[in-house]
Amino acid sequence: MEHSNLTKFQALAPGELGKGPFAVLIAEDRVELASSLDHLHSLGFKGIIVVAPEEVEVPDAPADTTARQHIIRHPSRRPGVAVDVVNALIEKVPGQWIHYCYNGEFLFFPFCEDRTVGELVTWVMEERREAVLTYVIDLYAGDLTAHPNAVDLDSALLDSSGYYAETRRGGPEGDDVMDRQLNFYGGLRWRFEEHVAKPKRKIDRVGLFQAQPGLRLRDDHTLSNEELNTYTCPWHHSLSATICSFRVAKALRTNPGSRHDIPDFRWHKSVQFQWSSMQLMELGLMEPGQWF
Repeated sequence: MEHSNLTKFQALAPGELGKGPFAVLIAEDRVELASSLDHLHSLGFKGIIVVAPEEVEVPDAPADTTARQHIIRHPSRRPGVAVDVVNALIEKVPGQWIHYCYNGEFLFFPFCEDRTVGELVTWVMEERREAVLTYVIDLYAGDLTAHPNAVDLDSALLDSSGYYAETRRGGPEGDDVMDRQLNFYGGLRWRFEEHVAKPKRKIDRVGLFQAQPGLRLRDDHTLSNEELNTYTCPWHHSLSATICSFRVAKALRTNPGSRHDIPDFRWHKSVQFQWSSMQLMELGLMEPGQWF
């Protein structure tokens, strides 16, 4: 189903979209749009909403999928578009789970090769959790001469080290320690931080969560319910996930301010990405918690 603009999508009646889990894919351009969309279908999302301008052709859903695919025609590079669309979806599907990402991004969770996202969120709810914290792990091409936009699925690299966390503070004066919340950093945003605005250097994103009445996604990729921003529950380690993303590498290679300063993304901690949840767990970039 195609919606001519965001207003038309917002006019849908609650429940009209059916059951989830849902994925929102923001198509900023055509780069790896088809592969990102195929990946969401392979994970078992029941509804996929693609946000794309008129000039971006959106591939049809695979013939063997039962997922409902919606297209919202909307300027996808406009600031705040993810917030606007996700918050509109939250209002339509209370109680359902939502993931959001951009083209060139790929959600991985523990054992995702053999388990669906539906099985994942069922387990998380049994753990009395309503969100899964995701870490955005930068992917980049090893050969920027052959792949000038830094996007190459076949030989993608990632950083195997260099990730760290800082205490997150909030409150009226901005100096209250937030319970079980941290700001996470690393990857290309850390190594090339001089080219990345400070508010955009974090790599944590509440990328999978259960919609609730009144819940809002904020510009910094956190949610208005602070418990949903926590990395763990009080009683044991919680499952986490990753969003493996070419988005930062592509931006650094296409923006005039950084393009000529970065001849190569590789360093001594670069490793080949195996497109494997086990590799991500072994590198410590996500953990299964109690889910085995």
